[in-house]
Amino acid sequence: MDILITVVCLVVVLSVLVFIHEGGHYLAARACGVRVTEFMLGLPGPNVGFTWHGTKFGVTAVPLGGYARVCGMEADEESPFLKDAMTYVHRHGSATAVELARYLGTDEDGALAALIELDEWGTVKAGKRTDDKYYDLYYAVADDGRGVGAAREVADPKAFYEAERSVQYRSKGFLKRIFILLAGPGMNLLFAILAFVLIYSVMGFDVIDNVTQEITHVTVSVDRAVTAGFNYIGMVFMAILGLFNPQTAADTVSNSTSVVGIAVLSKAYFEAGFENALMFMAMISVSLGLMNMLPIPPLDGGRFLVEIWQLVTRRAVSTNTLGFISLMGMTLFMLFFLFMLNQDIQRFVFGNW
Repeated sequence: MDILITVVCLVVVLSVLVFIHEGGHYLAARACGVRVTEFMLGLPGPNVGFTWHGTKFGVTAVPLGGYARVCGMEADEESPFLKDAMTYVHRHGSATAVELARYLGTDEDGALAALIELDEWGTVKAGKRTDDKYYDLYYAVADDGRGVGAAREVADPKAFYEAERSVQYRSKGFLKRIFILLAGPGMNLLFAILAFVLIYSVMGFDVIDNVTQEITHVTVSVDRAVTAGFNYIGMVFMAILGLFNPQTAADTVSNSTSVVGIAVLSKAYFEAGFENALMFMAMISVSLGLMNMLPIPPLDGGRFLVEIWQLVTRRAVSTNTLGFISLMGMTLFMLFFLFMLNQDIQRFVFGNW
């Protein structure tokens, strides 16, 4: 039973904090006029929900964490066939790469790349799968009262293309793209600050007199609570910087924890009451926000670095290059995770750390 409670506490903590993080991306994207096709609680997969203002909100089969599907964040240069491809699909209701290639007078790989990119844009929707990817169907999305896959007249293909591109992440200026990227970590830090204010300025906390052992329940001003929150953020930031210092890296890692440690600690904090649980979530939220700022793809900080590189070089980073860098980053994080996982198993399960 204790194991089940521990798992439930972990799911609650991670789901809430990742949901807050992705909510930051969602709100920033919508504020900048970027299409977001999905905002889900849980890992990508089968889901249920409802559609509102072009975004499907819902819960997936694995309700751990969450994600927002911001359109047009793909790397590499834009396909030259997008205008004609989107026009063809919407005029016919659906298309395969074979059909589109025949219409465009190009090879099937080029047609398929255009369909995949339009799926990323939320302009078409990947549908029926076959044994041959070139025969997979891509449908026109629902629009103006028409259902998915319904044919429609496209009177002005250029205007249609420009309207669709205008709601893509890649069509926005540098500052708006950076705002969307940093809004996720920023929302995590904002949540932590608000939690500090709620705990220290509204709920209050107990102070013990070291001489008389008398316990006094006190509150502090909002500005002092905010200062305490920023001080904690600064402390975690310096700890993360310690990972890049050979002299402090070992100590930083030994003082860190994996998902196992978070699970065990979350149960303990939840059992100690709402105030303690909120404080724990604020601390984890700070770590989640700042760790996402590390300049390693596919983290938000890594995407920020890619944006800086593209701004300076005036060249788009290719999908293959970004994929390779992301793979290296994920490998590094996996090694880091496995080390901390072993550390937490030794610490919390066997008591050897």
